[in-house]
Amino acid sequence: MSFEVFEKLEAKVQQAIDTITLLQMEIEELKEKNNTLSQEVQDAAGRRETLVRENEQLKEEQGAWQERLRALLGKMEEV
Repeated sequence: MSFEVFEKLEAKVQQAIDTITLLQMEIEELKEKNNTLSQEVQDAAGRRETLVRENEQLKEEQGAWQERLRALLGKMEEV
C-alpha cells in the first residue's frame, strides 16, 4: 500500500515539476515580449519627439509666411 502512495506522490511531484517548467518557459517568453514592447515604446516616443519638433518648426514657418503675406497685402493696399 505504501508503494502505491509513493507512486502517486511521485506522479504528483513530476506533474508539479512539469507545471513549473512550463511556467518558467512562459515567464521567459513574457519577459522577451515585454522587452520587445518596451523597445517599441521607446522607438515610438522617439518618433513622437521628432514629430513634435517638426510640427513646431512648421508652425514657425507658417507664422513667418503669414507675416510676409500680411506685409505684401499691406504694400498692395498702399498702391
